[in-house]
Amino acid sequence: MDQTTLNFIVVGASFALYFGIAIWARAGSTSEFYAAGRGVNPVVNGMATAADWMSAASFISMAGLIAFVGYQNSTFLMGWTGGYVLMAMLLAPYLRKFGKFTVPEFIGDRYYSNTARVVAVVSLIIISVTYVIGQMTGAGVAFSRFLEISSTAGLLTASAVVFIYAVLGGMKGITYTQVAQYCVLIIAYTIPAIFISLQLTGNPIPGLGLFSNMADGQAGAGTPLLVTLDGLLTDLGFNAYTTGSSPFLMALFTLSLMIGTAGLPHVIIRFFTVPKVADARWSAGWALVFIALLYLTAPAVGAMARLNITTTMWPNGVQGEAVAIDDLPDWFETWQVTGLLGVEDKNGDGLIQYYNDRSPEGQAFGEANGLAGNELVTFNRDILVLANPEIAQLPGWVIALIAAGGIAAALSTAAGLLLAISSAISHDLIKSVINPNISEKGELLAARISMAGAIALATYLGLNPPGFAAQTVALAFGLAAASLFPTLMMGIFSKRMNSAGATAGMLAGLILTCLYLFTYLGWFFIPGTNMLENTAANYLFGIPPTHFGPIGALANFAVAYVVSNATAAPPQHIQDLVESVRIPRGAGAASDH
Repeated sequence: MDQTTLNFIVVGASFALYFGIAIWARAGSTSEFYAAGRGVNPVVNGMATAADWMSAASFISMAGLIAFVGYQNSTFLMGWTGGYVLMAMLLAPYLRKFGKFTVPEFIGDRYYSNTARVVAVVSLIIISVTYVIGQMTGAGVAFSRFLEISSTAGLLTASAVVFIYAVLGGMKGITYTQVAQYCVLIIAYTIPAIFISLQLTGNPIPGLGLFSNMADGQAGAGTPLLVTLDGLLTDLGFNAYTTGSSPFLMALFTLSLMIGTAGLPHVIIRFFTVPKVADARWSAGWALVFIALLYLTAPAVGAMARLNITTTMWPNGVQGEAVAIDDLPDWFETWQVTGLLGVEDKNGDGLIQYYNDRSPEGQAFGEANGLAGNELVTFNRDILVLANPEIAQLPGWVIALIAAGGIAAALSTAAGLLLAISSAISHDLIKSVINPNISEKGELLAARISMAGAIALATYLGLNPPGFAAQTVALAFGLAAASLFPTLMMGIFSKRMNSAGATAGMLAGLILTCLYLFTYLGWFFIPGTNMLENTAANYLFGIPPTHFGPIGALANFAVAYVVSNATAAPPQHIQDLVESVRIPRGAGAASDH
């Protein structure tokens, strides 16, 4: 059986599973559409939360960014996992106790203001649309390679699949579909990693293999893997894999991802699906366990993939003969068809040289060896995890499995984001502001129409992403950090924060961050451009756009504090409500609201 047929069978079987679950768990009421009827088991919800959490950015893109940059991009790991802990401890239990369906609904009721609700809806839509672009980008990459179709056709296929199970099932269908998707993606991610770790180090646990010695028969046998990798890269003019950049910028980016993560509406709403506050806490704990299975493996995947790529390009050693263009491995040819990988024999010697021709060390290496520049001219970092099994020459069924896993990761998070957008429009705008008398049947129809519209918009924007999946997602985290996170925190922990302060703070954080993004990225949905690849020496204090979230959050907190203290305090019943959410009154029932 050829690889393409095997890919179709495995991916097709996963789609059949998702559709079957959607039909079985079809939402019949707004409660089931928005919150799965609040009847999801904590372990099940933890697994669904992990799938919602581990998007295409985590599965497809994160290891690629770590592979090509090294220690510096470990900020993605630290920021995302740290942010999840923040959310689990500081937000999720209290928001579940409040007993609402959506984040804008909490903000509207807590701040007793439809204006605050509408600003929260606008913030949620901007965050979620930016985030979902990364998921559609990842889905397009996976489909284009493994089903051998164009990335445009891949996006349309992904959109059709999400449309069927998300529009039909709502949160109830998405929850159980995400459980299946988690099982697919975690198996798909770890099995190739185990194979590759065994090949390179003899250790079957990738996280331990990362710090093990190279196995016999491998380049640098007996030397620690990271030492071997550092030596190979520095010989070619690249930075050492284990070195970072500015500690300030790394800390700022980590903080942006952390507080942005804690403010992500599509993950927060997962905690509204469990029966009790205690279940929300247990869900958070289980989700962290399920997330750790992938996040403890990702650094090893990145390092081992970079080592494999480097030795593929220089099969006889870094100072030896480069690979002949006619001897490029089969996986090169199959990925070149997608346009995401490309080589060019610049000096016509029939060899492909891979080195850093932009650094002084790399230029010296090129001159000493008579080279004309880096001839690996295109390597989209989003392909690395998907190509890893082929690079390591693993069996065909493993390649098919990684295809299904990458698609599952993209679709699971896309569905959660689209549900958040749909709920904000149908429940928080139409039901709460525009037409409070709408029937439940009408609201459910509006939710499904909103979902369909959101899918269409996400598909269009996914055709013109501003960067790699994880980079695009980082922009969404910055927007969440600057707008929703401070407002949620102040709503829970400050009785004095009023509607005027919260609204002004949200607007200040959102507008300031958007202005910064547009100033340094331009209008970044322009076909054929990748604004995140542009470097600019004139960033404000050297802060890149992806790192700006904490600055926007600081502006939000400051403006909210000043405006709130200059205006009237919230009504007493709101202050009592805040206290009741944070401090259980009585025993048992009070904490299980």
